[in-house]
Amino acid sequence: MHFYYIHIIHLCITSLFFQVCIFIVYKEMINVPLSMTCCVVVFPSQALDDVLYTNKNFVACAPTGSGKTVLFELAIVQLLIEASDAWHNVRAVYMAPIKALCSQRFENWKQKFGPLGLNCKELTGDTEIDDIFEIQDAHLIFTTPEKWDSMTRRWKDNRLLPSVSLFLIDEIHVVKDKTRGATLEVVVSRMKTMHSYQLAVNPKSKASTRFVAVSATIPNIQDVSEWLSDESGPATCLEMDETHRPVKLRKVVLGFPCGSNQNEFKFDLSLNYKMANVIQTYSDQKPTLVFCSTRKGVQQSASVLAKDARFIMSLDHKQRLMKYANSLLDAKLRDLFICGIGYHHAGMDVSDRKLIEEAFTVGDLPVLFTTSTLAMGVNLPAHLVVIKSTLHYVGGACEEYSEADLLQMIGRAGRPQFDTTATAVIMTRSQTKDKYTHFLSGIDSIESSLHTNLVEHLNAEIVLHTISDVNMALDWIRSTFLYIRALKNPKHYGFSPELDKCGIETKLQELCLKNLNSLASFNLITMDEDINIKPTETGKLMARYCVAFDTVKQFSMVTGTETLPELIEMISKGKEFSDVQLRVNEKKTLNMLNKDKNRTTIRFPMEGKIKSNDMKVNCLIQAQLGCIPIQEFGLIQDTGKIFRNGNRVSRCMLLTCLFLSSNFSARLNSLTLAKCFRAKLWENSPYISRQVERIGFTLATAMVNAGLTTFSKIEQTSPRELEIIVNRHPPFGNQIKEAVSKLPKCEVTLEQIPRYSLSTAEISVTVNLMNFKELASKQTAPDHHYVTLIIGDCDNNVVFQQKILNTLLSKSGSWSKRIEVTRAHKGEELSIHLISSEYGQWSHSPCLLNFLDTFKDYIYLNIVIFFIDPVALNIVKRQCHHVCKNKELCGHDCCKIGVRKRSTNQSNFTSYLNNLKIRNEKLCETPVKRLKMRMNDGTAAVSMQQFSYKPKDTLPAAKKYMGFLLATEVNLLMLMKLTLLRLYYFDIHDVDIHSSGLREVSVTLKVRMKSRS
Repeated sequence: MHFYYIHIIHLCITSLFFQVCIFIVYKEMINVPLSMTCCVVVFPSQALDDVLYTNKNFVACAPTGSGKTVLFELAIVQLLIEASDAWHNVRAVYMAPIKALCSQRFENWKQKFGPLGLNCKELTGDTEIDDIFEIQDAHLIFTTPEKWDSMTRRWKDNRLLPSVSLFLIDEIHVVKDKTRGATLEVVVSRMKTMHSYQLAVNPKSKASTRFVAVSATIPNIQDVSEWLSDESGPATCLEMDETHRPVKLRKVVLGFPCGSNQNEFKFDLSLNYKMANVIQTYSDQKPTLVFCSTRKGVQQSASVLAKDARFIMSLDHKQRLMKYANSLLDAKLRDLFICGIGYHHAGMDVSDRKLIEEAFTVGDLPVLFTTSTLAMGVNLPAHLVVIKSTLHYVGGACEEYSEADLLQMIGRAGRPQFDTTATAVIMTRSQTKDKYTHFLSGIDSIESSLHTNLVEHLNAEIVLHTISDVNMALDWIRSTFLYIRALKNPKHYGFSPELDKCGIETKLQELCLKNLNSLASFNLITMDEDINIKPTETGKLMARYCVAFDTVKQFSMVTGTETLPELIEMISKGKEFSDVQLRVNEKKTLNMLNKDKNRTTIRFPMEGKIKSNDMKVNCLIQAQLGCIPIQEFGLIQDTGKIFRNGNRVSRCMLLTCLFLSSNFSARLNSLTLAKCFRAKLWENSPYISRQVERIGFTLATAMVNAGLTTFSKIEQTSPRELEIIVNRHPPFGNQIKEAVSKLPKCEVTLEQIPRYSLSTAEISVTVNLMNFKELASKQTAPDHHYVTLIIGDCDNNVVFQQKILNTLLSKSGSWSKRIEVTRAHKGEELSIHLISSEYGQWSHSPCLLNFLDTFKDYIYLNIVIFFIDPVALNIVKRQCHHVCKNKELCGHDCCKIGVRKRSTNQSNFTSYLNNLKIRNEKLCETPVKRLKMRMNDGTAAVSMQQFSYKPKDTLPAAKKYMGFLLATEVNLLMLMKLTLLRLYYFDIHDVDIHSSGLREVSVTLKVRMKSRS
């Protein structure tokens, strides 16, 4: 095959980018001397034509350093050439398996394509973009499989996602990974489904999604090509072997003896003392990259090498290293750096990692020790690559590196800008030396891992309505890499090698049915006799929040009586935190956080020592919520990861409890925990000021030490005093006070509707936005903020729950609802909580709620609903004159309980007092003591002052209506009931009586809020 050899300067300057494109278009030869700082890219002319001049899907397998990234850039150029209308509809997605690679490509392409008018947005777990509308103006989107999976699970609700015209997949060999491969596979298959759906809806549509995938290790590239096929056939393949490497690679396998009494840990430790000799033999005094299996191993190896080896460096070189070292935060790393040795892993501070990468890239750092994750994407090539031991830890167990992982690490060897040759050394046991020597000459095929994680992805497709029966499930399977590999290697997936295509499809259908039955057994989907499938509300939540099946199974076992620590323990055991590993060097710190008499510890200590991953997760959750400082950066990073996942997991648990349980305590505690995860504070935390913009842990601690533990106290403090407390200059204090004053403040009022029966009562709850007018121009709370009103009774049942949006309160200033309350068996008290989605409550006023105080003082109302018992009053009844067919079922109270018959023997007033005596005798002892009433034997000596509110001399409302109410027996009876009701409430702050007629008297109760503590 004829090749056009094109030497491309690697697109470091945007203007050169267009020159390269022109050179490619005309297939001209560009004579660039190899001595220049350039990257030589050698591609067949047909491959370049396929990428730049056609819209075909494309798969490339080429060695590291051969210029695979250029193929992505040429595909973007092709998209821009085809686009019209000022690139208005141009949208491409770049997907890589790790966030570091996404960030690297984002920074690089932002410089290249930004000046051309293309807007780049990074969409990974580290970015703050959570809403799909945030990327609606983006042309280039950089994301990970997990993030894009969560975005595309609701693609039918938004037209943005199906408009993606170009989908770039970097390191596609990750599809074989046991933990992340299934997500990558499903995301690609879903993008194909979007394209098929668009064609089915609009056959004349020219819209299409082009796939371009690259990797350095795809031995069965034809299978990937078949998977990425479209209407025109399989994707175009480009396969380049090691002969096309710009830097020739020398591969060496070294075997070291490992005794029978020597475990993996001791063997790995022994290799540290062989490292100096290996580096001096093969490095040629050029940069060396050493891969270790653990973070602790990285630091240990670097420390040992610093004692055993000395690198020849000039005075100028030493001064440069000293300058780097002075900028490092890690003290241990600073000491090693002066010796020319560094280490790099995910547990380090971000600024330290970037400085290490910079020093190694320019050649100032001779030796760098790192973990295997660096090989996945961060571009740090070296002259010598050493793989120290072929074993690594996966899920607490020791396993051999996969062949693809080894090739990725070996691929880091070679620096095209400086070298023409490179060396890769594998250090392993003598028993496995021959195995890795043979491995370097070949590699096994990449297999799918979807069958091990099928249940979650099946549920997601059911919620999307991609699957509605078992046959459609098989159709969906046909779009996956699993189907292609199962036909070619059925034994790997547990199928008989003798099965034909129909037999394998039957087995795949049975696999789907087995997983569907698992979903149905936990009420995540429903299936009828014809196996038609529909998602349930719980199944929709599982898909929406990307929660694992095992985690949802735990949520379904909620009994309704779980306490807050029990719910935290349940979340800590979730599969979402399985990658948070408990390391030996972390146990001491975690145990001190759990129990220590001399230090601040977590709120709910666990029994015994921290000895499992879920106990570590539990401890870090509580430490973060309790604002307990953690010094180790590895634990800080794990905490960030836990809260990124915990936010959605706790939200899913809350909504699952809403659908599965009507128990009040479970809902309230799950609501509290979800709020805590979002605010990153306990509900009674004194560090409430951390939620104000520009106030971090240090300033919040200063405020706590000054006694400013509520926002009412902060608002009452002068701006200058605030500035003295936090050691800031004006106008910092004014800005803090203004932020606090612009927080929504709510007043909750209760009104009992004058309808009485044995079993039910009716109340009206109103939430008023007190500073409604002040917030019209500006407010601190975001627009998506809302409050949740939840009411429970003594039987642990939820009486009422309502989500009240901030936009609704901002428009009308209030919200009200009539609620019918059923008498509980265990008591007549109601617990009413109003909880903000973002912030806490205001604490300076009994009736005010501020959404920024982490709900320190809960709105916690103990209300005794007054149920009127006609029998207890001994009132003679007669039937009313309503003509109702069934007086038991009609809506008239008078039809159910009758109308009071007037007595002719007694006066109205005397008759009522006798009835009151009878009722008082039938009351239980506790209300009599609480009311402190003493009834006289005689009827004439009764004074109305006995029923008045004791702390006040007069009752204005009662006095105002006294003469009017005494005129009618009915209204006199109502007044006495209301007076009793007033005293019956322990927490009544004020009572307003309003009358609009002889038979309409209503009461508005402003109830004093109690602190939970």
